Amino acid sequence: MQRIADQFNARRHTPRRCQERIAPCQRRAEALTHSFRGSAAYLTAHAEEFGIYTGVEQPLVSVIIPVKNGLPHFRRVLDMLKKQKLDAPFEVIVIDSGSSDGSKEAVPGDDPRFRIVEIPASSFGHGKTRNLGVELSRGEYCAFLTHDAVPADEHWLRELVRPLREDETVAGVFGRHIAYENATPFTRWELETHFEGLKNWPKVKITDAREYVRNQGLRQVYHFYSDNSSCMRKSVWRELPYPDVDFAEDQLWAKKAVEAGYTKAFAYDSVVYHSHDYSPWERLQRSYDEARALNELFGYQLCATKGNAFRQAWRTSGRDVMLAWRNGWLWRAPFASLMRPADNLARQIGYYLGTKRPRFTERHERALSRDRQLHAQ
Repeated sequence: MQRIADQFNARRHTPRRCQERIAPCQRRAEALTHSFRGSAAYLTAHAEEFGIYTGVEQPLVSVIIPVKNGLPHFRRVLDMLKKQKLDAPFEVIVIDSGSSDGSKEAVPGDDPRFRIVEIPASSFGHGKTRNLGVELSRGEYCAFLTHDAVPADEHWLRELVRPLREDETVAGVFGRHIAYENATPFTRWELETHFEGLKNWPKVKITDAREYVRNQGLRQVYHFYSDNSSCMRKSVWRELPYPDVDFAEDQLWAKKAVEAGYTKAFAYDSVVYHSHDYSPWERLQRSYDEARALNELFGYQLCATKGNAFRQAWRTSGRDVMLAWRNGWLWRAPFASLMRPADNLARQIGYYLGTKRPRFTERHERALSRDRQLHAQ
């Protein structure tokens, strides 16, 4: 088709009357050439649907990573993905929503397992961007990472998909988080305590509907799910795609999955480095986002009164003082130890504001929401 267009370009050797007759044909040829090029790209992206061999093995797992300005952690994520040991092929789909720090260029162009999709920043949504990744995927299972969740070893993916391969009733799996090497001991302790508790619940499925409805603590265990490191069965996603919400799309999806009769699993041996040491203001913002979403989507009240906020801040600060004393953190991490009361108070204020939503929060939503600020950058 390009050859035809090139031939028509030689107008200076063609009489005027012939040029007038040829011009419409030339425009049609150019349009067809452009169309064929677009079709080739479309067919490559949807090769599985059309039975076309692209030179890349059919993957068992598609790893989907939304990213925006993810360096330096994102480079480590990519390096560890290259090292994953799985007895089946896998692909990696990076969805970039406007990075300007070199994240796009970090995606390896010489590895056929990796591909990058670019979307406008205004198109990003926690749920809908992940849904896009699943739509573009070719794997039977779809794993998710955030751009700052670094697989801890080469077995992260193998252990993450294991529950799905061993039990067909499992709809989704989430993995364990551990703190970065430079995290404070308090952050490390919080993550270890949280996931050690979840170790008692390797699989959950609703067997007693009355107890599930009555027991909020039980529901919170059943709903907990983290897309920092997770994997779902694509056939279940077709029935239950991610909801398009501002926050907690992962936990809302888990709620719908278990209430639809599926099993949710926790892969303790699938581990990523993922942690944050927030300033007091960042802690307040993060807690505000969390409490607002959990209240709106699940009806949870993380902090219902001002008095409860101060009591919880006092209690957790006393706990942290004891931890720091017993473990020697007062000497090894003096600044982090001194900042714990401020961190605990900021957390509870954020919980209260997100739960009760006083009138002034509506006017200052952008300032209070860390999630909105991050995606507005």
